[in-house]
Amino acid sequence: MAIHTLYPAERGNLTLSFEYFPPKTDEAEAQLHQTVAELNVFQPGFVSVTYGAGGTTRERSLTAVAHMIGDAGVANTAAHLTCVSATRAEVDHVIDAFTACGVKHFVALRGDPPAGIGSAYQPHPGGYENAAALVAALAARGGLEISVSAYPEKHPESADVNADIDMLKRKVDNGATRALTQFFFDNDDFERYLERVRAAGIWIPIVPGILPINNFAQVVRFAGLCGARVPEVLRARLAHLDDKPEERFHEATHIAAEQIVDLARRGVRDFHLYTMNRSPLITAVCDLVGFARQDAPVASIAAPARRMAV
Repeated sequence: MAIHTLYPAERGNLTLSFEYFPPKTDEAEAQLHQTVAELNVFQPGFVSVTYGAGGTTRERSLTAVAHMIGDAGVANTAAHLTCVSATRAEVDHVIDAFTACGVKHFVALRGDPPAGIGSAYQPHPGGYENAAALVAALAARGGLEISVSAYPEKHPESADVNADIDMLKRKVDNGATRALTQFFFDNDDFERYLERVRAAGIWIPIVPGILPINNFAQVVRFAGLCGARVPEVLRARLAHLDDKPEERFHEATHIAAEQIVDLARRGVRDFHLYTMNRSPLITAVCDLVGFARQDAPVASIAAPARRMAV
């Protein structure tokens, strides 16, 4: 897709959200704060902060969330929440801690088994057995926005896509209000998945997760763990640029921008970007697509060629 086909996005027409992870060091914390400040100019509808299985990043997650809400001014900060390796009482205590920080939006996830992706999952005795049960517990509190996960190429532990969609339906029936997808690189995969989701009677927003490629080898490794496919065309565009950082950055910017523009022309209006706690590539992608900056004039995106029910 050539640069001249990328149109500015209209503020209020396309919306953004950003995902961050809690930092492990003081240096990483400073970088996160800088990244949040630099990306806030795009006025995200919300940001989310990840949370390790069994509370392994609990304190760091709480600190990051408190900064987002109290210092960075992102009132709608979503806290990720898992139910792996924890009793219901322990999970409920974590919910209380987040809500005390001002959290009104949770991303409810089952979480990965303690041994990592690919190992067998076993519900904790006395815990919430899966994400659907966790959603129900959050919904019972009232007044909370609840996002959940979705998998255009199926969760690696699921028997098939239908099993994934059945679980998504259970989460929606229990109170989920939005689904954020695992990253993917083929928009046809997302469109096919969305058609099947709508055919199953699921009508909450299904927000595509976009992962700009900072490090190609790392993304290939991530994709292998979570069951995402890396198309050969991406390998052809990026694999030979490992020792050419400027060219790699330019190509990665265009790849992510092209994916967003194509989805927008198919009718998608909301996008969730995985930031990896770094702003340069995310900023370049948002600027190339034309997402409005807080201090920039508003432009319009070309009418989409066709629409998907998103």
